[in-house]
Parts: sequence; C-alpha cells; structure tokens
Amino acid sequence: MTNPPPESEERPELPDVVSVLPLRNSVLFPGSIIPIDVGRPKSVKLIEEAIREERPIIGIVTQREARVEEPDDDDLHSVGCAARILKVIKLAKDNYSVILQGVMRIRVEEITEHEPFLQARVTEMADVEAGREVETEALVANIKETAKKLISLVPELPREAATLLDSVSDAGQVADLVASNLDIEIGEKQDVLEAADVVERLRKVLTLLTRQLEILKVRERINSQVQEEMGHSQREYVLRQQLKAIKGELGEIDDEGGDVDEFQRKIAEAKLPAEAEKVALKQLDRLKQMQQSSAEYTVTRTYLEWLVELPWSVSTEDQIDINTVREVLDEDHYDLEKVKKRILEYMAVLKLNASKKGPILCLLGPPGVGKTSLGKSIARAIGRKFVRISLGGVRDEAEIRGHRRTYVGSLPGRIIQGMKKAGTNNPVIMLDEIDKLGHDFRGDPASALLEVLDPEQNNSFSDHYLEVAFDLSRVMFVATANYMDPIPPALKDRLEILELPGYTRQEKLAIARRFLVPKQIGEHGLAEAGVELGFGDAALLELIDSYTREAGVRNLERETSAVIRAVAVKVVLGELTGKVEIDEKTVREFLGPQKYMPEMSERTAEPGVATGLAWTPVGGEIMFVECSRMPGKGGLMLTGQLGDVMKESAQAALSYIKSHLRDLGIEPEVIKDHDLHVHVPAGAIPKDGPSAGVAMIAAMSSLLTDRCVRADVAMTGEITLRGLVLPVGGIKEKMLAAHRAGIKRIVLPERNEKDVVDVPEEIRDEMEIVYVRTVADMLQAVLADAEEGEAEAPPSEPAADASATQQAPA
Repeated sequence: MTNPPPESEERPELPDVVSVLPLRNSVLFPGSIIPIDVGRPKSVKLIEEAIREERPIIGIVTQREARVEEPDDDDLHSVGCAARILKVIKLAKDNYSVILQGVMRIRVEEITEHEPFLQARVTEMADVEAGREVETEALVANIKETAKKLISLVPELPREAATLLDSVSDAGQVADLVASNLDIEIGEKQDVLEAADVVERLRKVLTLLTRQLEILKVRERINSQVQEEMGHSQREYVLRQQLKAIKGELGEIDDEGGDVDEFQRKIAEAKLPAEAEKVALKQLDRLKQMQQSSAEYTVTRTYLEWLVELPWSVSTEDQIDINTVREVLDEDHYDLEKVKKRILEYMAVLKLNASKKGPILCLLGPPGVGKTSLGKSIARAIGRKFVRISLGGVRDEAEIRGHRRTYVGSLPGRIIQGMKKAGTNNPVIMLDEIDKLGHDFRGDPASALLEVLDPEQNNSFSDHYLEVAFDLSRVMFVATANYMDPIPPALKDRLEILELPGYTRQEKLAIARRFLVPKQIGEHGLAEAGVELGFGDAALLELIDSYTREAGVRNLERETSAVIRAVAVKVVLGELTGKVEIDEKTVREFLGPQKYMPEMSERTAEPGVATGLAWTPVGGEIMFVECSRMPGKGGLMLTGQLGDVMKESAQAALSYIKSHLRDLGIEPEVIKDHDLHVHVPAGAIPKDGPSAGVAMIAAMSSLLTDRCVRADVAMTGEITLRGLVLPVGGIKEKMLAAHRAGIKRIVLPERNEKDVVDVPEEIRDEMEIVYVRTVADMLQAVLADAEEGEAEAPPSEPAADASATQQAPA
C-alpha cells in the first residue's frame, strides 16, 4: 500500500492547462504513489519538458484501450488525476522510469494541443459530501474491517498495512487508498475514480472489497483441499514403498509383479509382429514403474490386454473340399446359385494358392432374401468363425477405427473388437446393412471402411486405439445392402457386387417346404406334443399368393408362423391331436380374409387403363396408369405424386399421339376439344423414372381409340418423340413382379433382350415376352383387338439405361 499524503501538506495550484500523460493498464488515485515506465515518443517528450521547465503538475489520464499507441481525444477517459513527478530515472535512450504521486481528481474539459504531446484544459473535481456523516462513518468502518480481513488472507501484504489504514481519517482518502491497492479490473478502478460523491465512492469500494474477500476465501479453501489431498497421496506412496520393501524382505510376490510376469508370458505366447512386440514391451516397462492406484496404470494394463489377446498368429484351417462346401451351402439355402458359385471359386483358388487374400463380397438384394443368414452359412461351409457387425445407423468414424487412448473409456473400433471376438485372424466378418451408414460432425464411417475393404491396404490396418498395424488380408468380408445408391462410389468400387433378386413363386414354395415350415414347427414345439403337422402345396401357395406380396420370404415365414400358432392353440385346448393337415380352407380360417386380391382384369376392363412395371429398392412392383378425358382445350393434367422425369414422359406421350393422329385413327377434334387427366394410383408414394413412358402412351391411346388394353399384359420402356422404345433397367425384378401378379404377356424394349437371360427359366416359360422397337409395335401388342405377334425388329437406337422407380414415403 502507498502512503497517503500528509493532510497538512500544501497542495500545489492546478493550472488551467496541463500536459496530459496517457496511462495504460493502470489508474492513478489522489494520494497514491506509483512507478511507471515511459517509452512512447510523445510521453518521453512530455517528461523531458516537465523536468526542463520544472512544471510541478501534469495530468494522468487512463486510456480506454491499452493497445492504442497514439491515443486521441476519444481514446481517453474524461476523468483523471493531477500528479506531481517525484523522481525520474533514465533507463536508456528514450526510456524513463518515473515515480508519480496523485494529488487531486481532474476533469478533462478539452484537448488543446496534440503536438509535441497532449495538453488539455482541466478543472478540479472536488469531493461531494452531502451531510451524511453517519452513513459515511459506517461505510468507512465497514471498509476498514473488511480490508483488515483481506490483509490477513494475503501473506504478501505487510501487517503494517492495517496500521496505515487506521491512520487515515478522511473518508474520500480511505476509499482511494483501498481502491488503488485492490486487484480489480482497470474499468472498475476508473469507475471509482470518477465518483465525486464520497458516499457513492465508499459504496463502490465496499462492494469491490467484499467480492475480493470472497474470492480469496474460496481460493484459500481450494488450496487447503489440494494440500490435504497431496499429503494423503504422498503418505500413501510412502506406505506402499515401505510395504513393497517388507514384502521383498519376506520373499513374497506382490500383485503388480504378478501382472508383469503374466504379461511377459502372454507377449511371448502371442507371437506378435516385430512392431507390435516392440510397443508391447515398451508399455510393459512403463507398467513396471507405475503405482497400481494411478489411473494411468489401468489404462496401460487394458491396452496391453488388448494387444496380447488379439489373434495375431491364430487361424482356423479352411474346409477346402469343394463337394462338402457345396453340400453345406445347399443345406442352408435354396437357389442363390451366383453366390454359391463365387464361394466355390474362392475355395478352389485357395486350395491351389493358400496365400490368396480374402474376397470382399457385397450381397445386394431386397429384404428377406437371406443375405444375413447366407453369411453364417458361408462361414459354416468353409469352417471359419463368423462375426456380424451391424452398421445400420452408425455415424461415428471411431466406431470403425476406434478412439485414441487419451479419451476416458476409449476402446478399439468394431473391426478389431470383432477380430478379438472371433479369436482367429481369418474369420468371416459380415458388415450388415452397409448402405445404412450415416455421417455427421464426428466423421464419415464409410470413408473409414475404405482401408478395411481394400485388399492392397488392409494388411496393415491401423486402429486409433492400438496404433500398430493389424493384418486383415486373410479375413473374408461379406457386406449386405438393400440398394446401391447410398454407398459412396469409392467404397462401391472396392466391393464385388452379387445381386440376390426376389424369389419366384415356385422358389418360395420350395423354400417354405424345405426350410420355413420345419423350422416353425420345431420352434412351436408341436413335434414334442405328438402332433404331426403337414402343409400341402395348395396351402403354401395360398399363403404366397393371397397373404404376402414381397420379394423375399420374411412375411411368408411370419404368416406360416401365424398358422402354426393357431394350430398350437387348438392342440392345447384338446381340439386337435395326431396328424393335422393344413389346406387352403384352413389357412383362410386361421388368417382371415385374403390380404392381396388379383386385380388385373378388373383394373383393365375399360379403355384408358394400362399396367406398367416399376423397380423399387425392395424388388419390382406392378403399377397402373389410368387416363380419362373431359371437355376442355387439349390440356394435360398429371396426378399421383409424379417426379419430373415421369411428367416429361407423359408430355412426350401426348406429343407423339398429337403428331400421329391419322396413324392411330383418332379424330383431331377429340384432342382439341378435350383435356386429358393421367393418374398413377398409390398417390402417397413418390414415383419417378422414364420407364413408365410406354404405359402412359398405351393408356392414352386406349382411351382415345376406345380400345381396352389386354388384362394380362404389362409393359415397361422409355419412349421418344420419334416413337422409339428405349431400354430400361431392373428387368429381372420387374419380370418377377409381373409373374407374382399373374401377368401372362410382358412387353419389353428390344434392346433389353440380353437382360432376360438372368430371369429364371421357369418364369420365361410361363410368360410370353414381346420385344418391341417402336411405339407402333408396342400398341399392336398390348391393345385387346390388335393382332397377336411381334413386329420385325430392325436395329434400335442407342439409349441410356434407366428405370422407373417407386420410392417409399419418408
């Protein structure tokens, strides 16, 4: 604390204009003595002239912003302090140390000069005492008492500071003395300096003093707690060291030594690669130096456990007998010849070259076709361990690569966890629902999978937690997806896509007979109850046709289970015993009315209705296009939540019809005096794609020529204004959907003939396939009174492959 000026000391007279010294990061109060360093050019000139001219008083004004090098009028506070220069020490050229003593408050009325330094016209701010002596005395007493408490908590302050405080009797000087020595913000000190009213100034100082006292009390309490905890830790360390010495004298082995020996043995047995062994031994050396009670000990111990428990050199022996592998695959799954053929190829190559890297397959198909269960079957067939990793909804990149060990509770990623779970370095790892991966601010898991699924990189896969390379090249990765669009191109490029289309009616019948029914009978315990349950083919076909409409067999299994549950109830009630045969009538009795009815003939019994085919992510679907006309001016209305491409197909169809009225036998007045309305039912489902073009032009032509479209015909294809029918995609799925719906004739673009090879032969035998090149050929094939037969197929025009899609509502 600085001494206040003696009350008897004569104050110097304040001139009207004083030299102004801007002050940074400090506030000078009347009565305070502070040292400052002067180095700015204008300030140096001011000090030198004040010494030379023996000016007794200069003005000290605090800057608003300390970083301003040359403050102007607006950069200075309006209230400062007149000061006398007590001592000047020259430190270097253009650098002085000056000791100042505050004399009185001043208000800067106007800056009169800027060069060579600031000069201002100032007036004195006298203390205002409004006759509140009692309140003033009470505030002074409180400030002194609180200040003494503060002094007792700060060892750096001399004990004489309390005596100095008692020696000051003037209320204003008490406030200035305490404020100048408080460790508070510059703005708060300036606020006290600008308070001319003594009572107001005392209140502000008391508030700041009380806050500072509370801060010091809290700090003291925290320091006491820290010291106490440190003392406890040091005491525990000393005791543990003594205990360690005692156990050493007794020849006993402590737990820590047991851990170290155990890890040394595991590291030797794990046969780690050189890099991993080096890291493990380094972490083991660190573990020896740690206390078991420390948090770092647990982190290091857990890390070592992961290192030594991973299957660095453990592998299973593959079953490379091709016939045995084929038998196991046929036992678990019906059909799926493409996938089975690929697995047999891999095993044949592995038999010839044991170092062959594992394939990275992606099973693509609608729900319920057996993608996930096929992964288990593959592992069982080749004699490997199976690990399933579900990727649906995963958004964090650390789920694949793991968290770094700096985080509390960090773990390796799912790939390394799966390897540890498998216990071998060549398992079958199924990446289920790879198309459902997400990404957000935590990273992109799909990008993290690029290294995992690249045979040229995954032999040194680096997990963030392990931070050593792990070899994944012997792993057989099998991914599953419902559709390809969400998979990033870079990831898609690393996958060998094997498509699993929907099952045909006969395939579903075989699957139900061989797999679903025996499985459900076993799960429901009917065999144990002495009931011999049989499903006739007619009953299974009734379930397939009338109670399910899907590409896979999941709902078929669900409906089969519902029938067996109903039988189980009757068995428990004693109504059924012995041999029970399920037929069509029993199915309807147990499941109620049919859920899906054949609607082909009903929907196409009048002109203006055509049946199209659409591709969806879960298989193919049939799609009706309806057209009606009403009095108008030749306009076209489109409804059914159609996308832009589908709307353009409808416009192209109408334009073709308008330009070929004579060829189609349509009177111009029919178009001119009527509006057409094209609607695609299931309006809640968004639809888009060009492949509905032939269905739209067929529906319009049917309406305008008053000729019905054949009830057993479905069609797909893109149209052009020249009347060509261009190829589209999804032919296999669309033909399967047409077969499920009872379609007997299907009209396809001529250039899609090559895609029909992938369709099962039984479906091709049951359906008449008509290939068309032009719209005229198509209309001849689909309108009811047109002559049967295909038109001669001239060369077709090149076109892009596309398909109409139906998207499920969000």
